[in-house]
Amino acid sequence: MLSSLSWLVYALFSTLLYGFWGFFSKLATNHINSYSVLIYEAFGVILVALSVLARINFKPEIDAWGIFYGFLVGICGVLATLFFLLAVSQGHVAVTITFTALYPVVTILLAVLILKEPITLRQGIGIALAVTAMIFCATE
Repeated sequence: MLSSLSWLVYALFSTLLYGFWGFFSKLATNHINSYSVLIYEAFGVILVALSVLARINFKPEIDAWGIFYGFLVGICGVLATLFFLLAVSQGHVAVTITFTALYPVVTILLAVLILKEPITLRQGIGIALAVTAMIFCATE
């Protein structure tokens, strides 16, 4: 039973850490500029990456497409973070984080259109309600 719920534990930790990430982003940009925050964040990423490398005995899997998509993950992630830091440095964290939290809609649309992953009517309604809620929260 526990192993079937491991995704949920990971998702909860991810949500919690993304919450701290957004909060710490605002605190950091209150003290230094967004570009500097990004550099220090990169050092944090390197620290975690080295820890993961040690955990897998410094033997990452090698696959051309996996490496290519991994690089795209990094590029998109760091650029998204840079734009987030620029936004949060100039706006309220509550509005900025709520607005940028719409990113799963982009992921879902790509999954439906490109990967042909189906969504049920119930999931579609849930997504529409979530988007509506975020719009209400993000507008002043």
